[in-house]
Amino acid sequence: QVQLVQSGGGLVQAGGSLTLSCAASGRTFDSYVMGWFRQAPGKEREFVSSVLWTGSATFYADSVKGRFTISRENAKNKVYLQMNSLKPEDTAVYYCAALRRGDYSTPANYEYWGQGTQVTVSP
Repeated sequence: QVQLVQSGGGLVQAGGSLTLSCAASGRTFDSYVMGWFRQAPGKEREFVSSVLWTGSATFYADSVKGRFTISRENAKNKVYLQMNSLKPEDTAVYYCAALRRGDYSTPANYEYWGQGTQVTVSP
């Protein structure tokens, strides 16, 4: 079993920045995928970004491309989401997740999930 523990999040003004962190324990996901998803009230959980734990490939939803950056620190089994130029539409609960196999943008393919953290962007 893998446990994912998130930190970060909070309330910021539009145009501000936040960094989310996700620490994995129990095993390493070398050569696997870590992803970030978000869910706003009344909406489905949506893909935000993913990164291969090794291999340096990254993927972003069109809505966050150019503003968000996903990164990893494998020695600490951590993945980060740096969020810049935040907009009110980014307000959601953000989840990190770990993928063993399957399409990286599909929530159902992820096996392990963090507890979620609220990100609120005020106008």
